[in-house]
Amino acid sequence: QVQVVESGGGLVHSGGSLKLSCRIFGAKLEDYQLAWFREAPGKEREGIACITQHGVTTYYSDSVKGRFTISRDNAKSTVLLQMNSLLPEDTAIYYCAATHASRAREECHYYNTYAQEFLPHTLVRDTGHWGQGTQVTVSS
Repeated sequence: QVQVVESGGGLVHSGGSLKLSCRIFGAKLEDYQLAWFREAPGKEREGIACITQHGVTTYYSDSVKGRFTISRDNAKSTVLLQMNSLLPEDTAIYYCAATHASRAREECHYYNTYAQEFLPHTLVRDTGHWGQGTQVTVSS
């Protein structure tokens, strides 16, 4: 059984940095496309970063582009999200999602390359594997 476990959340001041980790258990990370989503209080869960199976291509939402970096270390079965220049509006629960490449819509299952935007969570929530989330709080 595949399990996805996030860690690294916490409380940070505005302008600070955090690094989130996502580990995959029960499967080979190299077989998966991976993404980070986040859910702020009272808002829909949204995709913010995605990395393709071989790590060649990454996608970001406009809200985090230039501040966040997604990367993967297949040997350690880990996906990282480096978050810099954090803002209070980045406060949310952050979720890691993994989809086996053989079942993916395209090179990043969670991202519509034609529309250049992440798919709504309602369309992908029942696909792939999701973690329980890690809380990130940014104080002003």
